[in-house]
Amino acid sequence: MRGIRLLRLRTLPLLGLLAALLLPLGPIPAPAAAASPAAADPVRVMPLGDSITGSPGCWRALLWNRLLDAGHTDVDFVGTLPAQGCGVAHDGDNEGHGGELVTNVADQNLLPARLAATLPDIVVMHFGTNDVWSDVPPDRILAAYTRLVGQMRASNPDMRVLVAQIIPMNPGTCAACARRVVDFNARIPAWAAATSTGRSPVTVVDQWTGFDTATDTYDGVHPNAAGNEKIAARWFPALAALLEAGVPGDPDDPDDPEEPGGADCTASFRAVSSWQGGYQAEVTVRNTSAAPVTGWTVTVAPADGARVSQVWNGILGTAADGTATVTNARWNGTLAPGASAAFGLIATAPATSAAPAATVGCTATS
Repeated sequence: MRGIRLLRLRTLPLLGLLAALLLPLGPIPAPAAAASPAAADPVRVMPLGDSITGSPGCWRALLWNRLLDAGHTDVDFVGTLPAQGCGVAHDGDNEGHGGELVTNVADQNLLPARLAATLPDIVVMHFGTNDVWSDVPPDRILAAYTRLVGQMRASNPDMRVLVAQIIPMNPGTCAACARRVVDFNARIPAWAAATSTGRSPVTVVDQWTGFDTATDTYDGVHPNAAGNEKIAARWFPALAALLEAGVPGDPDDPDDPEEPGGADCTASFRAVSSWQGGYQAEVTVRNTSAAPVTGWTVTVAPADGARVSQVWNGILGTAADGTATVTNARWNGTLAPGASAAFGLIATAPATSAAPAATVGCTATS
């Protein structure tokens, strides 16, 4: 494939490292046959936004450490701003400029220079709070989003973007802000679906559901410790999934030849976490046939009136009865016999619903 691939950093064994340090300084008999995997570049992730991302944006510290704990040691947070406190060891580079409006960043063409200085592979964007507070119309904010994504793709054609449905806002000086956030967030999924491409996917991450300004902010706008924990918890599965999936290949490369029929698949549902009014789950798709699968579609029928509101690593469609249809993304549709892929989801649920559950089914193409 001609497309860029993300490579995992591998930690050198301690004994190997000591041996390397103790090598004599004389002539080296022969060069190594190949470069060490440790030389691979890390995945560069830009946290982009305003004071909720910076100043000090301590959810970034929590997210960084979640990634490390999960084994993602191949990540480099990047940005033109340094760490801004938080009292937790982490990679603090970021692009969270307090007070910025996303519309101003687009209108003043501020992002290209920041991209050129940091060269991210993934952008994690929570942006627009100041625009909503300033009563900028949603259409104008989304137009700014579109311009920024275009600039991201000009910097890196394989750019992947995680964009937040922003956290609630209820400051004492803006009675209308809470409703404006709801109205703006409702527009983001359709914008993302229209903007996403197979090579450069845009994934929506619901940061609004389950976030309470009374308990999760210190001023009705900015997250406190509890709010930072919630924000990090929402970013983590979507970002971890991208790190696992890697960069899509060059779309000009020919597809692998298809083999004749007989492809089949199964799907399994696993609840990851839940809260009053919703839950997060993971669905694993497995090729159970002897033929390669070149694409799959999963139906998810949540129990107790729940509805799937967000999906990552898949393309979401929803029927009138609440059944969700999730089709593979471009990079995870091909499964060898016995291989599997997974996608994550967020569902909203009535307060009276039981433990998260869903009936899932899978259809494969070959």
